[in-house]
Amino acid sequence: MLRRISLSLVFVAIVSLFAVGCAAQNKGPTTKPYMLTTCLVQDEPLGGMPGGPVSLVYQGQEVKFCCSNCIAEFNKDPEKYMKKLADAANKPATKPS
Repeated sequence: MLRRISLSLVFVAIVSLFAVGCAAQNKGPTTKPYMLTTCLVQDEPLGGMPGGPVSLVYQGQEVKFCCSNCIAEFNKDPEKYMKKLADAANKPATKPS
């Protein structure tokens, strides 16, 4: 009987270690940070409006807005704004003169 208990404990320990290992591998996607200093919808500086800035995560990408009204506008056509964000990210950095 003692042997059965020992084998059961070993089995539980092995299954627990396997579960912990699987959980460590599946941490989930990381959120890409928002790299602009302006609202994606209005092109206004972030924090320039009362109650702002506000943000959300859309398909793993953080998106920031100057105010909560811009979230509603973003939700009408998110792909339009995500393309705008991608275009801004692909734009070469300009050197200060």
